[in-house]
Amino acid sequence: MESIDLPEGMTCSFDSLLSDWKAKTYLDMEESCSMSSENPTFSDSVYIDRLSRIPAVMEMPYNEIVRQFIDTYTGRLRKQVSFMLGACNFYMPIFEEALDAYNLPLELRYLPVIESSLNPSAVSRAGASGLWQFMISTGKLYGLKSNSLVDERRDPIKATWAAVRYLKDMYDIYKDWNLVIAAYNCGPGNVNKAIRRAGGKTDYWAIYNYLPRETRGYVPAFIAVNYVMNYYCKHNICPMETDIPSATDTVMVTHNLHFQQIADLCNVSVEEIESLNPQYKRNIIPGDSEPQTLRLPVEAISAFIDNQDTIYAYRSAELFKNRRVVSSSSLKGGKSGTGELTYHRIRKGETLGGIARRYGVTVKQLRSWNGLRNNNIRAGRRLKVYK
Repeated sequence: MESIDLPEGMTCSFDSLLSDWKAKTYLDMEESCSMSSENPTFSDSVYIDRLSRIPAVMEMPYNEIVRQFIDTYTGRLRKQVSFMLGACNFYMPIFEEALDAYNLPLELRYLPVIESSLNPSAVSRAGASGLWQFMISTGKLYGLKSNSLVDERRDPIKATWAAVRYLKDMYDIYKDWNLVIAAYNCGPGNVNKAIRRAGGKTDYWAIYNYLPRETRGYVPAFIAVNYVMNYYCKHNICPMETDIPSATDTVMVTHNLHFQQIADLCNVSVEEIESLNPQYKRNIIPGDSEPQTLRLPVEAISAFIDNQDTIYAYRSAELFKNRRVVSSSSLKGGKSGTGELTYHRIRKGETLGGIARRYGVTVKQLRSWNGLRNNNIRAGRRLKVYK
């Protein structure tokens, strides 16, 4: 039997998934139904029949590689599957709305299960980020901003719509969904190379051996995750109990804002703000650069709108120290001066201290402005003086 590489998203630690505020607050493993550790085995014919019953546009073939991934999800990754079934309540409506808007197969909503285990803050070894694991370059092509403060690849809504546009563009090229999701994993360049090496064949299973090792398992993993999300009960897997959070809404932020300012004045925890706004990397919303979106529980939205000026001003000097304005005139001994520049030609017998007193400046400033290492000067040289 062929040894297969698990897609990186399938190797995510279960503890790291549970560290998210939403998971800790709304997903409860202890109160879930009693999940048996027994994983029944079934014949190939049963798996073939079940896959054929999934209402899907995309092809769901069965082979021993697909079987290996089904066994992995229903065996070693049972707890992750239980978590993801619960987390689906948060994210599936977002995925389905975007896919439906572009008339793409709804089966694609399970791609982030493989990519990120439904963790919006997931970062791969290669630097891909978010639920849909965008690289920075690809994200920017589809309108996702990335800088020191904001990473829209982590924004569940913006990244979902970008991913759906990308999938549609790939389908316009390949006209085959298996090749599309292979390209999503390893890039269209690698898929095109595999097609050339396979003599121009455009069937995924015909180019399978020419793809990168991880991508060989990607399509089988996608088929397996569709199977598991439909037939988890048959394998004694229970979703984690979910208490859907209260409704949320968004407001536009037009000035720099720190999560702590919101937390202190809107009665909402920093953890909750972080979970609802994973795109902000350092708990700072740079609204001065351009208007930014802030998502909050509906009850906090009203408090924010009613007290915006107070919230923006609250602890601003303390929380935004790196944005203070410093007057250059207060910098003593700086190499650059302020005020009117003049030149003094040194006469025989003059000292640096005497010249400094004449112009009302310090010896240290004269030395700094003129690159002098000590107080020694010679007649005939010109000195810069800022009056």
